[in-house]
Amino acid sequence: MCGIIGYIGSSNFEFSKTVNLKAISHRGPDSSGSYLDKNLYLGHTRLSIQDLSNRASQPMFSKDKKYVIVFNGEIYNHDELRKSCLSDVEFQSTSDTETLLYGLIKFGKEFLNKLNGIFAFSFVDIETGDFLLVRDNFGVKPVYYYLDSNELFFSSEMKAILSYKKNFTINKKALANYLNFLWSPAEDTPFMQIKKLLPGHLIEGSIYKIKQVKISKYYQIPFDDKFIFKNTESELIDLCENYLIAAVKRQMLSDVPVGFFLSGGLDSSLIVAIAKKILPKEKFECFTINSIGFEDEGFSNDLYYAKKVAKHIDVNLNIIDGSNNVLEFFDKIIYHLDEPQADAAPIYVYNICKAARAKGIKVLLGGTGGDDLFSGYRRHQALQMEKYFRLIPFQIRKFIKFIISKLNTANVRNRRIKKLFANIHKSSEIRIFSYFDWIDEVTLSDLFKESFKYDKHHYFKKLIKNLPKKTSALNSMLFLEMNTFLVDHNLNYTDKLSMATGVEVRVPFLDKELVEFSTKLPVDLKLNKNETKYILKKVAERYLPSDIIYRPKTGFGAPIRKWITEDMEPLINKYLSKDKIEERNIFDYDKVQKLITENKSGKIDASYNIWALLSIESWMMQFNDLK
Repeated sequence: MCGIIGYIGSSNFEFSKTVNLKAISHRGPDSSGSYLDKNLYLGHTRLSIQDLSNRASQPMFSKDKKYVIVFNGEIYNHDELRKSCLSDVEFQSTSDTETLLYGLIKFGKEFLNKLNGIFAFSFVDIETGDFLLVRDNFGVKPVYYYLDSNELFFSSEMKAILSYKKNFTINKKALANYLNFLWSPAEDTPFMQIKKLLPGHLIEGSIYKIKQVKISKYYQIPFDDKFIFKNTESELIDLCENYLIAAVKRQMLSDVPVGFFLSGGLDSSLIVAIAKKILPKEKFECFTINSIGFEDEGFSNDLYYAKKVAKHIDVNLNIIDGSNNVLEFFDKIIYHLDEPQADAAPIYVYNICKAARAKGIKVLLGGTGGDDLFSGYRRHQALQMEKYFRLIPFQIRKFIKFIISKLNTANVRNRRIKKLFANIHKSSEIRIFSYFDWIDEVTLSDLFKESFKYDKHHYFKKLIKNLPKKTSALNSMLFLEMNTFLVDHNLNYTDKLSMATGVEVRVPFLDKELVEFSTKLPVDLKLNKNETKYILKKVAERYLPSDIIYRPKTGFGAPIRKWITEDMEPLINKYLSKDKIEERNIFDYDKVQKLITENKSGKIDASYNIWALLSIESWMMQFNDLK
């Protein structure tokens, strides 16, 4: 796992002098390197995981010096690929980078279809000038880029390329995304000119013909509601277990120590238990957060369950204190995120990874993706209400919406009821999209000083067109989950905050074969009546105690509402002051104050939106003001 940076265009020498690899040195603290040639600059910072020798250093060249690559990620099936289709290559190292390099030389971009891994890379044919810039199938590894008719530059993190150009403009639609979703879907970042390369997409062309560069999709998650399996439920449970075992085994590939997240929830517990089955004599180091005091936020303390799992499967459990000083961490987290995401979970990822690195562990496996593949969120359960909502006349639905809107949001139950019925008066499709929303349209629009055209569900509408018309509501939502929330929220903070400490986090649930297995399963094996992750729980019965498997979902959270109404008041007074807001000239001070006041009284539930406003200001100070 590493950091990459690159430039294509005639100002490559200027770029190489302006941009400093140190901006992403945390991603690769072990070594760094660069390559500068006509119209091309490539830089790399290395975190040594596979083949720790200098033979695996980057930028990596082919033996004949005709090709070069910079690569961030892991190719989990690279040993298999060496045997199956690259047996004629005389490899100089045991690294997956070299496997990827020669696979691309031999097969071109068709080699992408053979890869099972997480990756972001740039590959260049030095003789012809042809190049590829690629992001992995599910967006585990980030790529930020700038492209115009004269130049293309890119990096694993946006902060690394901001010093080159000074004329970036703020993207208000992206800011609206962070306020509405708490993250920004699709390509949008807070700067108009900087984009995120979408999962399963690539940029290709010639380093001498930037105007002809093309962006295209090479992979799409195969949701087509064609359930190819004719097996019995028992046989499908066996298959699911086999895919999980294969995924965990592949992702334990490492020349350095491997550890695990262990929250005490189903997903991380099952990953550790399977790893223990693969290596029964190994005393794995596992890490969890002590979240005492979060109960009022709808979370329970997972520590009891994490301890129980650790004892059951005989692993070492490292307990990390969850009582963080949020004011101390706030700006640091936003800096590492690259984007003004509104969530506290990145703080815990950072602290866990920091503790792991202190114990000499460079690789952690976690349970990210289990909810998104196999249906684990409350909004998936809420979809079961759709058949009833459709039967209620429109005027009655509007009346229900009005009555429910009057509920005080001071307690968890009322907040969940309001969220469930917030969009009962809208179409079924918009209701599915709206489960991702955290603020209503009117309040969101009022926060901005000037109105602008904004369709918050534009990308969701575009995505849904890729599915057959008769796709089930659940699979439609899972498809949206995997292309938006998973990528732009969970995977972004997992990558950024782990790499901030020089730790690589792997996600076995996003093994390519396992993902494609999950999309072909009948929906009642994901959500059975009201039982989420049904098939996963059946697999888990072979590994874990029943009360671990069937306890209510709690999530990986923090007391954000308490923090916003109490602990973070000094930050609110500073970052959302009248002077600061009027200086930015983006938000309406009076409407921001109204949001804060009504949230504190319990009239509305806007703590996460206030967190988003704070995040935006922190981001502005660190990324916009200091360009």
